[in-house]
Amino acid sequence: MLSQFEIKVSGRVQGVGFRAAARRQARSLRLKGWVENLANGSVRAVVSGDSEHCAHFIKWCREGSGYSWVERVDIKEMKPEHLNPFEIIY
Repeated sequence: MLSQFEIKVSGRVQGVGFRAAARRQARSLRLKGWVENLANGSVRAVVSGDSEHCAHFIKWCREGSGYSWVERVDIKEMKPEHLNPFEIIY
């Protein structure tokens, strides 16, 4: 089943390789979408794909990358739409 989520991750998630690690994780799960830094210091990702793979990505976001420190994860389910292969938005 196809699912899509907007995920906002707060904590120490900028400048620590979080976006690159998120891209690797999403691509390994064959998810589509994107990840970007937000002005308030958090990171936002939109992922689309198999429901189970999305759930694994969300779990990964709660743990974060090696140098990150995740304080909060907000998740919003969205209506699935066509997205491109997962990329970092600069």
